[in-house]
Amino acid sequence: MLNEWVQQIAALCQPDSIHLVTGSDEEARMIEQELVASKTFIPLNPEKRPNSFLARSAPDDVARVEDRTFICCSKQEDAGPTNNWKDPVEMKGILNGLFTGCMKGRTMYVVPFCMGPLGSPYSHCAVQITDSPYVVANMRLMTRMGDQALKLLNEKAFVKCIHSVGMPEANVPWPCNTKNLYISHFPESEEIWSFGSGYGGNALLNKKSFALRIASTKARREGWLAEHMLILGITNPEGVKRYFAASFPSACGKTNLAMLTSTLKGWKVECVGDDIAWMYWADDGTLRAINPEAGFFGVAPGTSYDTNYNAMKSVEKNAIFTNVALTDDGDVWWEGMTKTPPEHAISWLGEDWTPASGTKAAHPNSRFTVSSTQCPILDPAWDAPSGLPISGIFFGGRRSSTIPLVRQALSWKHGVFMAAAMSSEMTAAAKGEVGKLRHDPFAMLPFCGYNMGDYFAHWLSMEQSGRKLPEIFYVNWFRKDASGKFLWPGFGENIRVLKWMFEAVEGKVNRVKTPIGYMPEALDLEGLHLAPGALEELLAVDKEGWKKEASDLASYFAQFGSKLPEDLKKETDNVTRAVL
Repeated sequence: MLNEWVQQIAALCQPDSIHLVTGSDEEARMIEQELVASKTFIPLNPEKRPNSFLARSAPDDVARVEDRTFICCSKQEDAGPTNNWKDPVEMKGILNGLFTGCMKGRTMYVVPFCMGPLGSPYSHCAVQITDSPYVVANMRLMTRMGDQALKLLNEKAFVKCIHSVGMPEANVPWPCNTKNLYISHFPESEEIWSFGSGYGGNALLNKKSFALRIASTKARREGWLAEHMLILGITNPEGVKRYFAASFPSACGKTNLAMLTSTLKGWKVECVGDDIAWMYWADDGTLRAINPEAGFFGVAPGTSYDTNYNAMKSVEKNAIFTNVALTDDGDVWWEGMTKTPPEHAISWLGEDWTPASGTKAAHPNSRFTVSSTQCPILDPAWDAPSGLPISGIFFGGRRSSTIPLVRQALSWKHGVFMAAAMSSEMTAAAKGEVGKLRHDPFAMLPFCGYNMGDYFAHWLSMEQSGRKLPEIFYVNWFRKDASGKFLWPGFGENIRVLKWMFEAVEGKVNRVKTPIGYMPEALDLEGLHLAPGALEELLAVDKEGWKKEASDLASYFAQFGSKLPEDLKKETDNVTRAVL
């Protein structure tokens, strides 16, 4: 079936040659040399950054393009009001026209890859066909790919991913066709077709497209969860270890949190994954999670040895950087990387840049790609085929007011409500107005492959007899005071909030019941100097703010109509009554 499918796509796309990717080191060097020859890759100074490269995208191909991302299922109601829906037959007609001859003069790469630990019963395999060697180089770092995945491939059932940059015979460093962008998902046939973009999640179909949009529909059918979540292990001074999953919208500090360096003596954090979690119910009733990815695709700006030491250590070698600046000594730089910017650099646009230029040296959504194995605090069991037991799940967004620093759900239903009520101030990871507040339930708004009303119901259905449900929490590191300054220092100090959640799971904290959840009576602030009254403000229940929150939420939920679970209507009513 694989060979038949490859030949079928080749006949449509008409490449000059076909390359079955093996994943070998020799092959990787060959692809890197090809990318250097085409000027897609700029080799970095081997003494500064061994075996690492810089790529610059086209200026109009820099982020996920949500308005060109489609769910193509038979019934529009199955896609829901928050997805762009297209009839699958109509979309296939459009795509067949675009893909005809789209790889003339190019090599068609066939990339078998496995999402999840090799040999795990929770992992799933796929094959991506692409005409972008840049995609192949990134997927080598982000997935378990090549021969090792090919051996595990189920000939009868694998996710089919087809991608083209849409510029046949193009001899440019960054081929793309942004006038004809389509990122199309067919959940019923488990296919992904992406045309026109060479960037990030638009082209790396292993990531959001497979691991979330297609996987979420599989998870619903099969009774598990495919989530936009990091996974971390926390060990207390007594040596007790617990695993937590956490969900934040893109560019809200997920990677910083996943690689957190604790400021509390005796408390240790280890990273399992920074972006996606697949979670399954084990026979003993525990919720177990795997990280389907094998690498990081992190946002560069703001990342430094001060804010995320472990991420910076991870990218010291064998890394791909996209849309950052090139320094005069052949290294990379981005805003926030150092306290003092370089006197001169070449910007992500390939132009001379100085601090006086008045423009950004790196694009706000510039990225680094690197293998998980280079993370200094990678959890020793990160690749365990059996997955890791999840004690708690927490959610959060970027909110400057109303939402407190931390609270614990009153029940599983209330926890699902809190996650469904998530909203965040927008960042540069997706096209849109930066700073504007938008609802992003479960941080899955751009990534759920089906109707969000059904998604909420799927989460509520997880509460079943015999299951050990994780505790649910909600955090907000981004609350500001009246002058616009952050009330909480964040970064490594977030261990103090993690400690409270860790001990709440064990029933060892004093807490106060409020209309919006259980709140801490105290946090461990030893050695931390907060402004007078800051903690009280961080943990305050702003009744006026919550009145508006509940009203906005009722309006937002209304779009799901009869698909909105009754339990979420009741939880909204409970909050509204409590704060009035």
